[in-house]
Amino acid sequence: MQESPANAKFKPYTRLSIRQAPQWQHLSLEHRQAIDIVARVLPFRVNAYVLDQLIEWDRIPDDPIYRLTFPHRDMLPDSEFFDLHRLVSNGAPEAQIDQLVRNIRMRMNPHPAGQMTHNVPTLDGVALRGLQHKYRETVLFFPGAGQTCHAYCTFCFRWPQFVGMEELKFDAKESQELCAYLRRHTETTDLLVTGGDPLVMNARSLAEYLDPVLAPDLAHVQSIRIGTKSVAYWPQRFVTDKDADELLRLFERVVAAGRNLALMAHYSHPRELQQPIAQQALRRIIATGATVRIQAPLIRHVNEDPACWSELWTTGVRLGATPYYMFVERDTGPSSYFKLPLVKAYEVFQQAYRSVSGLARTVRGPSMSAFPGKVMVDGIVELGGDKLFALQFLQARNPLWVRRPFYAKFDARASWLDELRPAFGERFFFEQGLQADLPDIIQPVAFHRSTREPPSAADRHPC
Repeated sequence: MQESPANAKFKPYTRLSIRQAPQWQHLSLEHRQAIDIVARVLPFRVNAYVLDQLIEWDRIPDDPIYRLTFPHRDMLPDSEFFDLHRLVSNGAPEAQIDQLVRNIRMRMNPHPAGQMTHNVPTLDGVALRGLQHKYRETVLFFPGAGQTCHAYCTFCFRWPQFVGMEELKFDAKESQELCAYLRRHTETTDLLVTGGDPLVMNARSLAEYLDPVLAPDLAHVQSIRIGTKSVAYWPQRFVTDKDADELLRLFERVVAAGRNLALMAHYSHPRELQQPIAQQALRRIIATGATVRIQAPLIRHVNEDPACWSELWTTGVRLGATPYYMFVERDTGPSSYFKLPLVKAYEVFQQAYRSVSGLARTVRGPSMSAFPGKVMVDGIVELGGDKLFALQFLQARNPLWVRRPFYAKFDARASWLDELRPAFGERFFFEQGLQADLPDIIQPVAFHRSTREPPSAADRHPC
């Protein structure tokens, strides 16, 4: 008999220990083999709550939450899968297996959108390992103790955080450098605490990171955001965990300090909000004065039905959460397995958007978090007899780009910004940069359509 979700203790499973889960018996030999091989490249972690409550095992492998959490054969090209399978089956030395795994990972564009090369700020000439500062108003902070999750999403663009390659990780051991940086950069109004998932930490550890940011001389940091999937994969964190009440008191303390506390809640499918304990968790969070915003990417095999998004947004609004973003799957990891053409993304968004009330139409999308910024597909239009994508920046490296409309030639196969071609002229306006008075950490850069690698330092040019 399954344990009641309210009484459940957190129990994680990985590539090796998943064999101990009762649900392992539901998997065919083919699926077991895929888990063993693919999980050597991409991170795999699930927990008993997801297995017992969220996956419908009579629907695997097509169950959306199963697709969302378990590795699949088609996440690797045939050549890579068979090469790795052959090494493992033949008992090759671990060093040889590890080298192939590393080569595959590096081929997967582990840090898209200039995360490593252009987003890392410096303090007194020293790069800050656990911070990113891409947009003027917002600093991202990666607390070292929060660089895992209650379960991993197979599409996650932060997958390099979890695979043990230290040179690919962002993590900060403590908040001293963060606070020093924020004091220097008073243009920063928003701090996003991210990971991994910061809410895998206990309440005391999280407080050690957050309390220093509440200092009076950092009052310009008006909003503290926490990116989290715990609301979906382990809602007990806010209800029955031994320090759940202590965590909620921390939320209240942040709000009482005059800051907006926003949980950026990663709900990928409405089933994640259907469990009573998940709804109870959401209500308890909101009762602290914190706000909750719903966001997720559009993912093939998981949530490409507009009805999924309509139900998710409507349920969220009923429970007090605000629909925020529908993202386009990023060009990293097994993106070929999950991505959809932009035209399909727009159709899904439009159909879902027009089926909900105005309270749910706070959502924005479909949005690409690309190298220059967050680019929204605003529509498909005809101008001068030509079919075009209408686009705009919702956020950008250069603030002057924000909300400036631009157009791209229609391409039914394009799934990312660098696959689009400008409708007028040879370049998009942002490829040449704009004059702006920008903070030092935000450098206008050349944008390369022909490659997904970020521009080198030699390609930068002044505004």
